[in-house]
Amino acid sequence: MGLGDILDGTIKLIRSNPKAVLGLSAVAALLASVPLAVGQAFVLDTMSGALDDPESAYISSDGLTGVYGIAAQYGSTLISYAVQFVVVTLLTGVLTRILGRAVFGGGITAKEAWQLVKGRVPALFGVVALMAVIMLVPLVVMVLLIVVIAMNSSSGGAGMVLGLTLLFMVAYLGYYLFFTTRFAFASPIVVLESRGAIEAMRRSWQLVSGDFWRVFGILLLTSILVGLVAGILSVPFTLAGTLFGMFGAGSTATTVASAVLIAIGGTLGSMLTYPFQAGVAGLLYADRRMRSEAFDLVLQTAAIEQQRQGWVHASADELWHPSNSARP
Repeated sequence: MGLGDILDGTIKLIRSNPKAVLGLSAVAALLASVPLAVGQAFVLDTMSGALDDPESAYISSDGLTGVYGIAAQYGSTLISYAVQFVVVTLLTGVLTRILGRAVFGGGITAKEAWQLVKGRVPALFGVVALMAVIMLVPLVVMVLLIVVIAMNSSSGGAGMVLGLTLLFMVAYLGYYLFFTTRFAFASPIVVLESRGAIEAMRRSWQLVSGDFWRVFGILLLTSILVGLVAGILSVPFTLAGTLFGMFGAGSTATTVASAVLIAIGGTLGSMLTYPFQAGVAGLLYADRRMRSEAFDLVLQTAAIEQQRQGWVHASADELWHPSNSARP
């Protein structure tokens, strides 16, 4: 499959299962967006008072406003990330299972997909947890190293600290892109091949090895395209919510309206981002298996059987196992 085939296949997947795909994505996006929207609305509400009376930003009788503002901003962000960690992991599993059946021309409901996926949830969380460790460890080391250098440098060493920071950021960006590409197929492998987390990551590494730059380019282009579309959908609501919060009267109604608008913006953007990225990763995984394991022969055989039977049996899911490929 070429880039156009993969993007077109993902769009067809969404259009053929709008309730299951977009419905589940909307719920997941809403759950992840609400905590962040509430925290931002609270912070914006405090900013409206500072705009009316700038001195209030520096003078506080008990200091609680600043404490609450910081707690709302960072606490809501942490809660949002925690919720996103759970719901996006589950959503990816369900969407991958729907995609797995759709590749063979069959359909499956969200409830049926969940019944098939729930046994793979621990392995899915294992993949996400391992990826988090891989990404966070060098970042923490980098931050600690910069802090140590900054504390031990002279007053004129600010330029050196800034240069090192920029250098580390560029290096970390390359590190992040490399490993996210290498392990891009881990979640589809966990769901479709019923493998454990470490084994799935190892197999993803092997599949990507034969065509790293192509996989990297398609994933990067997909992220850019989805980001642009999500931004177009979400920015008007997010901007309106921000203006409501900053220039409103500071009433409860204004705060609620600001939170609702920001949540709608985040939901609209994410409800397209989640299924599109999951769909592209799943189809890229199938494409790599076609190129390296002659998986297209399995698809052709399944198509002939489907035409003979007139429908796609649930046993088609078992065809994803590598033992069914011509060159496992």
